[in-house]
Amino acid sequence: MNHIKRARTVFDAEIAGLRATRARLDDQFVAAIELVVRCLRNRGKLIVTGIGKSGNLAHKIAATLTSTGTTSVVLDSVNALHGDLGIVSDGDIVLALSYSGETEELLRVLPAIKRFDVKLIAMTAYPRSNLGRHSDAILNVQVPKEACPFNLAPTSSTTAMLAMGDALAMCVLDARGFKKSDYARLHPAGAIGSAMLVQIKDIMRTGDRNPIIAERATVKDALLAMTAAKSGTISVTDARGKLAGVFTDGDFRRQMSRDPAVLDSPVGTFMTRNPICIRHDALAVEALKIFQQRQIDDLVVVDEKKRPVGIVDSQDLPKLKLM
Repeated sequence: MNHIKRARTVFDAEIAGLRATRARLDDQFVAAIELVVRCLRNRGKLIVTGIGKSGNLAHKIAATLTSTGTTSVVLDSVNALHGDLGIVSDGDIVLALSYSGETEELLRVLPAIKRFDVKLIAMTAYPRSNLGRHSDAILNVQVPKEACPFNLAPTSSTTAMLAMGDALAMCVLDARGFKKSDYARLHPAGAIGSAMLVQIKDIMRTGDRNPIIAERATVKDALLAMTAAKSGTISVTDARGKLAGVFTDGDFRRQMSRDPAVLDSPVGTFMTRNPICIRHDALAVEALKIFQQRQIDDLVVVDEKKRPVGIVDSQDLPKLKLM
């Protein structure tokens, strides 16, 4: 047996399933997004439920929703009629996962759920199933076939459900205006939290390591200050102390090759005006983006009055595990 060939047929089947599910996105999906956003605006929550493999997916989908700002919990359909319905409140939304739409344990709990003032979103392959007919919006996840050679084991269908759950979470995120800073607030621990919550003021070089000079000073003075600070960049200020430009060792080398007398010239003559800079209260990941896009080595940090207060060296970022 050629295992690589067999594995590729599995990938092909699941990719085909995803394409089919993507093609079926319609107004029902839009309606589901609007229901969820309205529910959250009214401080309701999203309750995800399913049986078997769908139950396993319910946990992952709920976790993704919760981590992106959509309050979500999982309802165990088997235990729902034995007290777990206590998590359901008027105004909530129930997202029920069942590929067939006829899962007995799930249908058994529907009448009890319907006693609450809730909206029901079905994730199923059969809109005319019992689950589909009792739903307020339907997310169609029908796939051409399972990757299983017997077309029995949930494979392509569970992949489609997972992708649909991700699409739901990301669209709700966009609709609610959920920002990167909100994401950081929900992930304060670990690598994500470190990268997202660290601010520029926490990593910038200050004091003796942040060379600053007036634009009337000479290039020689600028080089001495840069050497003392062990920096390849110096911030140049105007008469009011605001950032007027930057001067780098690269600027010096280029000018020195043209005019050896550059050392006694005002640094303001050769500085780069209106340089790229960043606020001290910005997130460190914003500096990372600038370094990647602009291909620079140092980034000047300014305060709210545009006075240089620090400098970020791109070499410092790997140490902080931001890259």
